[in-house]
Amino acid sequence: MITWRKSSYSGGGGSGGQECVEVAEVRSGIGLRDSKAPEAGHLSINRETFAVLVARLKQDEPDR
Repeated sequence: MITWRKSSYSGGGGSGGQECVEVAEVRSGIGLRDSKAPEAGHLSINRETFAVLVARLKQDEPDR
């Protein structure tokens, strides 16, 4: 069973906290999905890519 959790970086923006990303450990690495549409599936990335993504988000550089 996959246990999804909301990212601590999910923000409220103008929607009162409804803009959430969920993460989970999945067979292929890390799964990412939109908490508002979990039935739409998820994106799977390997752990190394996820670590780079988190580091860039913390530096506010998601486009590099």
